[in-house]
Amino acid sequence: MTSSERMSSSGRSKCDPMDRRPLEEVLGSKLLTRPHTSSRQCGDRFIPDRSAMDFDMAYYLLTETKKEKENAAAVASPSKEAYRRHLAETLLPNRSRILAFKAKPPSSSSAQEISSDQALCNQHSNVLAIALGPTVYLWDAADGSTAELTTAEDDVGPVTSVSWAPDGRHLALGLNNSEVQLWDTTSNRLLRTLRGAHRSRVGALSWNNHILTTGGMDGMVVNNDVRVRSHVVHTYRGHQQEVCGLKWSGSGQQLASGGNDNLLHIWDLSASSSSSGGAAASRAAVGQNAWLHRFDDHMAAVKALAWCPFQSNLLASGGGGGDRCIKFWNTHTGACLNSVDTGSQVCSLLWSKNERELLSSHGFTQNQLTLWKYPSMVKMAELTGHTSRVLFMAQSPDGCTVASAAGDETLRFWNVFGTPESAAQKPAKAATNPAPFSSFNHIR
Repeated sequence: MTSSERMSSSGRSKCDPMDRRPLEEVLGSKLLTRPHTSSRQCGDRFIPDRSAMDFDMAYYLLTETKKEKENAAAVASPSKEAYRRHLAETLLPNRSRILAFKAKPPSSSSAQEISSDQALCNQHSNVLAIALGPTVYLWDAADGSTAELTTAEDDVGPVTSVSWAPDGRHLALGLNNSEVQLWDTTSNRLLRTLRGAHRSRVGALSWNNHILTTGGMDGMVVNNDVRVRSHVVHTYRGHQQEVCGLKWSGSGQQLASGGNDNLLHIWDLSASSSSSGGAAASRAAVGQNAWLHRFDDHMAAVKALAWCPFQSNLLASGGGGGDRCIKFWNTHTGACLNSVDTGSQVCSLLWSKNERELLSSHGFTQNQLTLWKYPSMVKMAELTGHTSRVLFMAQSPDGCTVASAAGDETLRFWNVFGTPESAAQKPAKAATNPAPFSSFNHIR
């Protein structure tokens, strides 16, 4: 075959069975000529993305050990073996972990074996909502049953955020195509789809009574009134990159938003309400106001946000790998009260409902959960077990158990906050409160 013929045959489709090359040769060419891809194409720093994974590389690494055993006898020279190891460490830095995928989650008795390319968890009334790629599952802690709620179509999914409504019955799902779905989990019925608020994926959700606030990759933060047809009632503009953290305060008067632009904004509900008068059609245009506070102290993306349950104006925020700090803010005055360097990426934060304690989840290098005593910030315990970033945490209604989901495809449960007497008394107190959203317990 001439050189021109070989060039012509190399232009065939990759699916042409007549032009298949050995897997090692294909991998070698990919390692040398792999083009640069943007972070938008390969997901982001917080959500593992199936499209960012090289399945050819995965197959090669999974079968490499077997080949090494078969060829062990052939490697006679110690220098050759040392050279082979050095070459493998240089070209294959991520050989220690390969993702495995399953279509369905296992039974609840082996919940820690759940595997996925994207795990989001959110808990309310002892029911845990878990998004694995395009599919959302509901795990009931009362009887250990698992049910599939929905699977998004390829042109809509995957599911990029989940959040329970305050009534504990309805679930909001943020999607990759910029839409938000509202589901009735008791009847497994799609109630409505919110469109037009964003131009790209919705990665953050937070409820405030009937207002569902959404944060997107377009940097927009939008208040949606789920009771009305024209659902967009207010738009907050302040982020230049994707909104990855969103949390309403316990009073419902202040909203915190964190972004990939390393910014943390505090928005005031009263300001948005006063500026959003007029016809519903013009609300999105006039309902744009300046932030109450804008903090640029973090040196990396701000995803982890948690409002203090015993001090309404106290907010904790955590920065990514380039920052590694937990900062505490007085949102009335805008003062930074304290900053603690944790030594690793802060992915999620949870306050204890019963004690003055704060739980943080982390990434490289230990991928641990750390329990802190507030306000001294003395480290009380470190919980290890995950082998990848612990991206999400959800708290049980009694405040004692925490579920953590990580990029290592596992969901783990921790009895981190104990069983205090106040937790046992909580159901009796809730029964005396007739408010429709008295059981609100939102974790995102």
